[in-house]
Amino acid sequence: MEKIELPILGMSCAGCALRIENTLKEIDGIEDVSVNFSLERAELILDKKISLKYVKEKIEEIGYGIVTSKVNFPVLGMTCINCAKRIEQELSKVLGVVDVNVDFAQEKLFLEYVPTLVSVKDIKRVIDNLGYELLLENKEIEDVVKEAREKELKDIKRRFLISLILAIPVFLGSMFFKFNPVFLFLLTTPIQFYGGYPFYKSAYSAIKHRFFDMNTLVSLGTTSSYIYSVLSTFFPSVFSGTNVRPEVYYDSSAIIITFVLLGRFLEKKAKSKTSQAINKLLSLKPETAFVKRGDDFVEIPVEEIFKGDIILIKPSVRIPVDGEIIDGISYIDESMLTGESLPKEKRVGDKVYEGTINMSGVIKIRAEKVGQETLLSRIIRKVEEAQNTKSSVQRLVDRIANVFVPIVLAIAFLTSVVWYIWGPSPSYKYALFSFVSVLVIACPCALGLATPTALVVGIGKGSEMGILINGAEVLEKVEKIDTVIFDKTGTLTYGKLKVKDVLSLKEYDKEKLLKIAGSLERFSEHPIAKSILEELKIQDLLDFYEVRNLREQPGYGIEGYIGEDKYFIGRIEDYLREDYKNFNLDFAISNLVGIYKNGELVGIIVLQDQLREDAKFVVERLMDKGYKVGMLTGDKKEVAEEVSKNLGLSFYISEVLPEEKAEKILELQKEGKKVAMIGDGINDAVALAQADLGIAMGNGTDIAIESGDIVLVNSDLKGVLRALELSEKIFKTIKWNLFWAFIYNVIGIPIASGLLYPFFGILLNPMFAGMAMAFSSVFVVTNSLRLGRFKTSV
Repeated sequence: MEKIELPILGMSCAGCALRIENTLKEIDGIEDVSVNFSLERAELILDKKISLKYVKEKIEEIGYGIVTSKVNFPVLGMTCINCAKRIEQELSKVLGVVDVNVDFAQEKLFLEYVPTLVSVKDIKRVIDNLGYELLLENKEIEDVVKEAREKELKDIKRRFLISLILAIPVFLGSMFFKFNPVFLFLLTTPIQFYGGYPFYKSAYSAIKHRFFDMNTLVSLGTTSSYIYSVLSTFFPSVFSGTNVRPEVYYDSSAIIITFVLLGRFLEKKAKSKTSQAINKLLSLKPETAFVKRGDDFVEIPVEEIFKGDIILIKPSVRIPVDGEIIDGISYIDESMLTGESLPKEKRVGDKVYEGTINMSGVIKIRAEKVGQETLLSRIIRKVEEAQNTKSSVQRLVDRIANVFVPIVLAIAFLTSVVWYIWGPSPSYKYALFSFVSVLVIACPCALGLATPTALVVGIGKGSEMGILINGAEVLEKVEKIDTVIFDKTGTLTYGKLKVKDVLSLKEYDKEKLLKIAGSLERFSEHPIAKSILEELKIQDLLDFYEVRNLREQPGYGIEGYIGEDKYFIGRIEDYLREDYKNFNLDFAISNLVGIYKNGELVGIIVLQDQLREDAKFVVERLMDKGYKVGMLTGDKKEVAEEVSKNLGLSFYISEVLPEEKAEKILELQKEGKKVAMIGDGINDAVALAQADLGIAMGNGTDIAIESGDIVLVNSDLKGVLRALELSEKIFKTIKWNLFWAFIYNVIGIPIASGLLYPFFGILLNPMFAGMAMAFSSVFVVTNSLRLGRFKTSV
C-alpha cells in the first residue's frame, strides 16, 4: 500500500469533497480516502498497482480534476523502438506519472505527471540510470499547482468583473428606472450563462451522478428567476387565464450570480492564505549548493547531493541538507525550525540542519540526511498530514453536509407550494421569491470550511512557533485535560550536570582547583568530565596544566601528575561525606567530585542537574489555569520531594523505572483523571502514548517528531504553555466557525422561507439572500485567518 496526496481542482463546497471521497472509495485497491476541501487536496492509501490515470479519469467523470503537468522533452541515446518501450515501462512504474509516451521517431518523451508527487528531475534520474539522456529546458520547472490555482482564481475574477459591470445597470434599471425588459434580458443573459457557467457545469455533473451540491441550489434558484422573466418578456400569453402576472426578475438572477461569484473569489483568495505557513517552510529549502567534486567545490542542484558529500557553506547562506560540521566555526540561525530567536554557536562535530542560516563564518559540512530524510522535510510532511486530518466534529459535519442540499431542496419546494396555495395575492410572486431565497441562502460551504480552514492556519502557525500539532483530534484532547505530569530529568531539569560550587578544603584557590580538575578531565569522555570542562569554558579558564602519566580508573575517576604532585579526580567515598556536613551540602540532590593531591582531599566540586529557570513559572501558570500538576521520576524520594517542594507541585511519583511510567499514568486514568504527559520524545515514548495527551519536548533540533500528540521542537519549557494556549485557540475558532455556520443556516433558511412575514410583514428579497450566502463562507475563512496573528501570553 502507498500513501499519496493529489491536488484537486474544481471543488466549490464540502459536498464536492464528499462526492470525490465516495467515488474513489468504490475503486478496488483504494483502502482509504480523505478529501480536504479547504486545502483542495485528496489523501489516498492505495495499492501500488492502481493506475493514477484511472484515478484521474474517475475524478474527471464526476466533474473535477487533478493538477497535472504535461511536458515533452528530447531523449538522446535511443537506438531502436525497444529503447522507447523500455523507457515507457520504467517511467510507468514511477509514483506520480499519469501517462507516458516515448516517440522513437522524434526522439521525444511526452509525459503527464502529478508535480506534487514527482519532479522532472526525478524522471531525468530514471532515464539517466537506463543509459539515455533527457534534455531539460534551462529555465526552472514552474510550480504547476500554484499556476493552476492562480488560473482558477483569475477565471473567477474575470467572470465576476464582467457580471458586475452588467449587473449594475440591471439592478438600477429594475429598481429605479424601469428599463425595457428586452434590454434587461440582453444584459442579464451573459451573466446567467457566462458568469453562471461554473455553477451550471458543476450542477450538471452532480445531477448526472445523482448528487446535489451548492451549485445545484444556485443554478436552480437563478434559472427559475431567469426563465420566469424570459417567459414574461417574450411569451406573456403563457400566463393568460391564470392569476399570474407577467413580471420580470432579471435583477434577482443577475445580482445573485454576481454576489456568489464575489463570495467564491474572496473565499478562494482567503483560502490561498491558509497555507502560508507551509509555503514559508518550503521556501526555506535552498535550490543549489557548493559541493566538493574532485578538488573543487562546484555549484549543483540540491537534488544531486548524496550522503557523504562535502558541502561548503558561505555566510548568510541557507544550509541545504542535515549534516555535521567538519571544518570551521559559525553561528547558525535555527529560528525557522525551533522558534528560538538567538543564533547558536556551532563547531566541528556539531549538527546542522536544512533550511537554517549560516550567520557568520565559512564552514564545511558532511551530508548525513538528504531529500525527504531531513528534519525540515519531516516537519513539512508532519504538518501537511496534521492539516489533512478530521476531528470527530468534522466527520459529523460531513455527514450533515451530505444530506444538507436535498433537505434544502425539499424545504424550497414545500415553501413555494405553501405560499402559492395560501399566500396573499399575487401568491405566485411570493412563491417564486421564497423558493429562490431558500435555495440561494442555504450555504453548506460554511459548514465544510469551518474546521479545515482553522486547522490549516492554526497548525501552520504552530509550525512557525516550533509547535507541531499532530492532527485535529489532538485539539479535542486538550479540551478535556485536567492533570499535567512532567518527567523530571531533561524536562523540568536541564538533563545534564552543571557545576554549582567548588569547595576549597586546604586554602586552595577555587579557580586553581577547577583548572587542576579540568587538566585531567579533558582526556575523559565521562559526562561529569564534560560538565567540568563546560564550566571552565564559561569562566574562560582553558589554559590547562601539563599532565603526565594519565590513567583512568573506570567507575572511580582519573589520575595523573602535574609537576611532582599526583592528583586524583573522582568519587568521594560515602564514609567521608559525614566529615563535610558543615558545608550544608544537600547530598540527596548533589553529585560530589573530590580533588585529591597526593592522597589528601583538597577540594570538592559540587554538581547538580539544575531545574530549568522557567520551570516554577510554568508550573504556577498551569495551576492558575486549573490543572493539577505533578512529576514522574526514576529518582529516589528525597530528590523528588526536594524538586516538588521547590516548584510547588500538586503531587509527585518517584522511583519509577522507565518501563513503569506508562503503568503509573494508567493508574491515574483509572481514577478518572485526563492526563497530559510531558517528556522526552525518545525515552518516554511509551508513557506519552499511554497519556490522554502526549507532549514531547526536544532539545532544539534533536527531536523525534513522530513521538507525541504535540511536539515541541524548542526545549523552552514555556512551549508547553504556548502549545496548550494555541490548541485551545484553534479549537475555540473551530467551535465559533461551526456555531456561525449552523446558526446562519438555522436562522437564514426559515427567514428566507417567509417565517417572519405573518408577524412583521418581512419577506427576504432573493438578492439579499444571495449576498448573505456569498459572505457566510468568507466570514468563516476570514475568522480562521485570524489565527495567523495569534500571540501567546508567554
